[in-house]
Amino acid sequence: MESPNLTLRDVPNEERPRERMQQFGASALSNAELLAILLRTGTIAESAVRLAQRLLQETGGLRPLVEMRTEELMKFKGIGSAKAIQIQAGIELGRRMGRTQLPETVTVRSPEDAANYCMEDLRYLQKEHFVVLFLNTKNHIIGQETLSMGSLNASIVHPREVFRAAIQRSSASLICVHNHPSGDPTPSPEDIAMTRRLIEAGEIVGIDVLDHIIIGDLRYVSLKQQGLL
Repeated sequence: MESPNLTLRDVPNEERPRERMQQFGASALSNAELLAILLRTGTIAESAVRLAQRLLQETGGLRPLVEMRTEELMKFKGIGSAKAIQIQAGIELGRRMGRTQLPETVTVRSPEDAANYCMEDLRYLQKEHFVVLFLNTKNHIIGQETLSMGSLNASIVHPREVFRAAIQRSSASLICVHNHPSGDPTPSPEDIAMTRRLIEAGEIVGIDVLDHIIIGDLRYVSLKQQGLL
């Protein structure tokens, strides 16, 4: 049983995450220790490290934390609104850091460019998100919009929604991107059929559908590269 009022001061120096990070660097810390630094304090019953360990055990690891809302995080014992927001801020900083090397004006020259642009935003998500990248005549990304959030195995998009958004942005072309929560980016027959329907609609309105990129876990598939368009 934990001692009352247990804080990081009660933990031996060699087990304190801040001190360990200062001495050995962030890479030497476990996920729980890094999370404990974000949490800053524990509760009357447990230290920040113990709280972080329990949170990771009860959620199943870091990945499920990515999509949790403030209210969902607050359902865990010891996590109030302040701690929930601190966790979310840390996750969002990590996402943004993954994109800091992208130039202000992003030019898509290959399927890899489009995949890299969306990878960090999409690869952790537990539901399918259908995103459209809107491009100008120089293939610069001039806009991005999530047009559908589906179930774990389906994402339904109507051409009307896609091209209404493209016309509003005066797009010359677009690239469709969506994630597979399983981590396997292999396109389904539905993915292929939907893409062909969008290409046909694009030919009518004069906006090219350049590609459909499917994002997995650090992997992607370009339907154009695969000769499926």
